[in-house]
Amino acid sequence: MSDSHVLDAARLARGVCRAFDQRGYASLLEFPLANGRRADVIALHRGGELAIVEIKSSVADFRADQKWPEYRDWCDRLYFAVANGFPAELIPGDCGLIIADAFGAELVREAPCVPLPAARRKAVTLRFAFAGAGRLRRLVDPGAGDPELLC
Repeated sequence: MSDSHVLDAARLARGVCRAFDQRGYASLLEFPLANGRRADVIALHRGGELAIVEIKSSVADFRADQKWPEYRDWCDRLYFAVANGFPAELIPGDCGLIIADAFGAELVREAPCVPLPAARRKAVTLRFAFAGAGRLRRLVDPGAGDPELLC
């Protein structure tokens, strides 16, 4: 992925996180999943629901990256976030669709809810809490270890 695509993806992630904040979710970027993948955005609702957002900064990015089905086992809802003008017909119909920019995002199509099994929900929620706490700690103590490696 080129530097401009990385920057575009970061801007989309910022808008997605702002929109999820307004919907009652806390979110983390580049979240390591137990299967070895990294979710672009994972969001935990105050009611316990987990959502993963796969950000696509271009059609080429979408076509080149086919690992997104592997995220389904780690969330209740799976979304794609794209910029305005992205051809929406490329996004699978069984995923939610979010149009985003650096300042916010609009939910265009809600993702179907497929509830996680209780044990998986607990494991992902604990991983979320551990990762978030570690990231906060490293803000005040940059020399602290990387607890995400222990997740």
